[in-house]
Amino acid sequence: MHTWPNLLSSSPTGPGHPSHRMPEGPELHLASDFVNEACRELVFGGCVEKSPVSRNPEVPFESSAYHISALARGKELRLTLSPLPGAQPPRGPLALVFRFGMTGSFQLVPSDALPPHAHLRFYTAPPGPRLALCFVDIRRFGHWDLGGKWQPGRGPCVLLEYEQFRENVLRNLADKAFDRPICEALLDQRFFNGIGNYLRAEILYRLRIPPFEKARTVLEALQQRRPSPELTLSQKIRAKLQNPDLLELCHSVPKEVVQLGGKGYGPESTEEDFAAFRAWLRCYGTPGMSSLRDRHGRTIWFQGDPGPLAPKVPTPTLGGTPEWEHGSLEKGGCGHKTLQPHQQQYPAGGKSRKKKSKGAQRGPEDQVENPPPPNKAPSRTRRARRGLPEQTAAQQPEGTSLQRDPEAPCVPEKGKRRRQPATSGRRRPQKIKADTPSLEPEETSAS
Repeated sequence: MHTWPNLLSSSPTGPGHPSHRMPEGPELHLASDFVNEACRELVFGGCVEKSPVSRNPEVPFESSAYHISALARGKELRLTLSPLPGAQPPRGPLALVFRFGMTGSFQLVPSDALPPHAHLRFYTAPPGPRLALCFVDIRRFGHWDLGGKWQPGRGPCVLLEYEQFRENVLRNLADKAFDRPICEALLDQRFFNGIGNYLRAEILYRLRIPPFEKARTVLEALQQRRPSPELTLSQKIRAKLQNPDLLELCHSVPKEVVQLGGKGYGPESTEEDFAAFRAWLRCYGTPGMSSLRDRHGRTIWFQGDPGPLAPKVPTPTLGGTPEWEHGSLEKGGCGHKTLQPHQQQYPAGGKSRKKKSKGAQRGPEDQVENPPPPNKAPSRTRRARRGLPEQTAAQQPEGTSLQRDPEAPCVPEKGKRRRQPATSGRRRPQKIKADTPSLEPEETSAS
């Protein structure tokens, strides 16, 4: 049985463990290699099956004999179904473009042993044991589109189109995306197609760039960087390898992950597979590193000064023990509090999370759950101060409740449970829902 395991680790670690991460450029590239290798000698036949629970489109394809091939670009993978000569009914090839979301993967399994959450299935034709190539997606954030076109707005691939990628970034430094911290700009797939959370941490760490330094400040210096014309070609290559800049690392660091090989870093992979990746990591989730949440709720790992656009962290209380009001910088891995996105405050030069940047368009994997909108109706006390007439229950907007004067006694309403008075002067703290995992802010534009 050939499997490409999904990338959500089943090891007994918490959700903050590095294995709990979304597929990035290297993982999509390795997935395409797996499909091409595993399906090279196989002939598929029949219809393509979609699970009834998936909200993705049906795949209107049927052929008595066809081959499957794959190609990755950034955070997308194109699967092409190519009918063989003489296959019935006669038809042309069909291409689908996949985005893996948080837990997408491909597995090749016996048709009578389909894995859970196999939302799209391609079956082999007889003779021989019947197999199924499955797109497996536990959390169902993955997506496929018919037609084979890459998602509009995505930039060149950092792995396969390095020269175009570099030119696209340096040509567009006036874009508002580069007003933001460099750690957030690196997730914008219009410019950094294939870079994700663990890659950005590793790239910035190697260059000792503070993650919350302004992106334009970091990248403008590269526009003037030109190798000396007196150097030979071999000297230029040696200089580039010894002193790579940020854009060069956006290309070489993902290549290092691809060269690690192995099946992947998920539940079906061996400990040896994941151990190679874990040993490769220098910053992301490693002991001794600090972390903060960016405005999209994604955790950025770093060492040293976070930079001038970092969210403000509450100061320690007196007494020598740092007690944080809402959380702290994480240090040394899991098990520590982190400032939640709605609790962090951004200094001048950074934009508040409450106000959306016009230049930052979120893609399907870049959405972060917003807190519920505040009740805009003025309270009874504020209305009295403003000289406004009291609002009766009949005059209230639908969906709001009349706010009582805190000094007035509570009168229980008919059919409703009476509130118990608080035993102390402090109000009982409300429970705060845990952050929902971000759907790839990868991606501030296309995701």
